[in-house]
Amino acid sequence: MRGILGWGVHLPYRRLDLATVAAVAGSGGGKGTRGIASYDEDTTTMAVAAARAALLGVSGPAAAASPATATATTPTPTPIKTLWFCTTAPAYQDRTNATAVHAALRLPRATAAYDATGAVRSAVGVLDAALSGAGSHLVVTSDLRTGRPGGADEAAGGDAAAALLVGDGTAAAPVLAELVGHAAATEEFLDRWRTPGDLASKTWEERFGETRYATVGTEAWNALLAATGLRPEAVDVLLVAGTHERAARSVLKKTGVPAERLHDPFVRTLGNAGAAQPALLLASALENARPGQTIALLVLADGADAFLWRTTDALATHTGPTPTVADQIAQGALLPYGRYLAWRGFLPVEPPRRPEPARTSASAAARATAWKFALVGSQNTDPQHGSKQTESQHTDSQHPEPHHPVHLPPSPFDTAPHPAADAEGTVVTFTIDRLAYSPSPPVVFAVVDFDGGGRLPIELTDVDPAEVAIGLRVQATFRRLSSADGVHNYFWKARPVRPVRGLPPGPEGIR
Repeated sequence: MRGILGWGVHLPYRRLDLATVAAVAGSGGGKGTRGIASYDEDTTTMAVAAARAALLGVSGPAAAASPATATATTPTPTPIKTLWFCTTAPAYQDRTNATAVHAALRLPRATAAYDATGAVRSAVGVLDAALSGAGSHLVVTSDLRTGRPGGADEAAGGDAAAALLVGDGTAAAPVLAELVGHAAATEEFLDRWRTPGDLASKTWEERFGETRYATVGTEAWNALLAATGLRPEAVDVLLVAGTHERAARSVLKKTGVPAERLHDPFVRTLGNAGAAQPALLLASALENARPGQTIALLVLADGADAFLWRTTDALATHTGPTPTVADQIAQGALLPYGRYLAWRGFLPVEPPRRPEPARTSASAAARATAWKFALVGSQNTDPQHGSKQTESQHTDSQHPEPHHPVHLPPSPFDTAPHPAADAEGTVVTFTIDRLAYSPSPPVVFAVVDFDGGGRLPIELTDVDPAEVAIGLRVQATFRRLSSADGVHNYFWKARPVRPVRGLPPGPEGIR
């Protein structure tokens, strides 16, 4: 039995209120919100967040709760043969973006890492290849969806990432949703395109695309029903993904599945995440599914792909990753439209009057890959070392000194790695710097004591300066610090640990 072993989703914290668009752009916008990746997020950083959630959801919190005994690689119940990274907006061209995700996950060197970029359908193709192959594969999809200010793509798009772990299943990682069947239809027609370097896509007259997608979508759907022997009314959950909204609505009517069984919680909350949308919908559906249900996924992108899944009994005891998709939808803060335009490069603004960051060193990064990409510190496990407090180790009544001191960053004199990316921490002091270089000032910098040991000065993100306080609980998040000469400097920041709540208004002071 081959299918999905686990999933993970990352939804950005920031949202754009579409009702505010027309006042600035003169047109466009609409009802609801859309997801906005932060200025320090790109498709690589969001992919890391989704993939980490997927692996943690499969391995369970126990694997992350004992960092002192962790090895140089992330513990998983099933060896991962291949990591696939799919996006239409890669941070790099002419080099593999998946290797940064691989490093952040601490996967073994024997795990291959490949990109599948350029088109929305590439993500579906990789999923089909992973399901058709042998062994376990991690399919990570991530996308930044942009459009001209006031345009339809701006309002309909959304930034997000989703990851699916695919394989045959084991006792430790059973199949949660078995693949029952897959059918595809391909046709060459010009509907949507974007040349390299363009910030926004172009589209042909939408009635033309609707006609072509209605044909290929119905063809793929009917082929799936014929291959599986399933009647439309037997489908419990229907998922339809595609960047052509009119075509999606048209094909939905032709499936024969009752309209109330369509599952799409991202309409007017997050938007359409392009290459990430199929996996995003599937993850959300699995989060709400019961054992024995049938889930159909129809993807319209340069043709059509139709998948049919059946959930297994293992889903009943699967806790899944946290926070859930529903939790992430409920969380978030609004972003002013002008700030969004500046972050995406549509509105040139005065740059910080400070020296720009220098290009990060490739050789220095290679020497510190585990620390830079996976936040792996060090710990001295020598029994003779004792528990003498060091300058980098803080203790108080709430965080007693461990027997073996932890160092963040790692010390060359320690004897064991100490992964800290899964640990939460507490802010012990902080500063708000309005003079330091940043594309989104002010910079909020804090000193954090991490649970399990280790104190680290670290920048905060996804935070309003007014909410920062001593005692604030935070968690590590992989972000982009800066870019210079086309080289992206990735490292870790910290973001607040937030309870589930409704979408609050967003103040101007935003990180």
